[in-house]
Amino acid sequence: MEIQGKTTLKSMYAQWKLLPLTHLGVLRARGRDVAPFLQGQLSADLTTLTRERSLLAGCHNPQGRVLALMRLLQGEPGEVLALLPRELVGPIVDRLKGFVLRSRVELADASAAWRIEGLIGPAAGSAGAAPACATQLPATAGAVAQLGSAHLVRIDDDPARWLSVSPAAAPVSERPEGLAECASADRGLWQCLAVGHGQPEVYAATSGEFVAQMLNLDVLGAIAFDKGCYTGQEVIARAHYRGRVKRRLQRFRSATPLPLAPGAAGVLADGRTVRVVEVAQMPGGGCEFLAVAPMTAASGEPAAAEATLRLEATPLPLPYELPE
Repeated sequence: MEIQGKTTLKSMYAQWKLLPLTHLGVLRARGRDVAPFLQGQLSADLTTLTRERSLLAGCHNPQGRVLALMRLLQGEPGEVLALLPRELVGPIVDRLKGFVLRSRVELADASAAWRIEGLIGPAAGSAGAAPACATQLPATAGAVAQLGSAHLVRIDDDPARWLSVSPAAAPVSERPEGLAECASADRGLWQCLAVGHGQPEVYAATSGEFVAQMLNLDVLGAIAFDKGCYTGQEVIARAHYRGRVKRRLQRFRSATPLPLAPGAAGVLADGRTVRVVEVAQMPGGGCEFLAVAPMTAASGEPAAAEATLRLEATPLPLPYELPE
């Protein structure tokens, strides 16, 4: 894997792997008004959510800052399941309840009722034995397939990743065939791929820190600019139509391990102040991380007061283009 090309991770994956994603939880919204209610609260267009198509969406405050980033699934009729870090489910449920008013919507933390796992396919050219359900897995990003009692959601490619969301109480017989026989892995591998694909996550430490475009949500398809109003829409639309975003999510690599965690601030060798969004410790040593930073090198720009950590890190390309 070339450091300056796509992530070097591709050579690490020669077989199918399954890992628990216990850090993720489920917010369940259901009721007659669930779609119009969420349409007014989230940045994605809920009219395009179907049983076969998931959505990436942001929940924002009135200043356009991202409080949570979630993957939306269509559950039973009149039900939407939102996947997001478990530590944020309760706070987001409480926040959204303040907007329910007369809408017929029930919001709840349903994390305990669901099992969330990550499925990783082998890198291109590898010959790892595939699970029996492999031919039934969705093949395009965002697509969903119902296999037994599980929702399988395609996240990205090369190597491919899927989220498996199934009832925690479902018997083994209802699980997708062959899934349980995949090699086990830990969350660190999932984070490595998330960083390599430039996919942010919002945790409690970074909730409310970044305007949507700073996390590249416009590029990742998490914002519908042609839908009606939603909380934070005015600020997000103004940044899109009237001005260039000066700080965006970028990818970096350090040859040595760094004491980084989401929310940490640091200063690069070129003077740019960064705030960390996601970190992955690399099996071969060092680490890669996603951080929000100015698009160009700072010219005497003062570092944030908390940015005392000096980062010896090399910029790496993202697998998608950023607006100029």
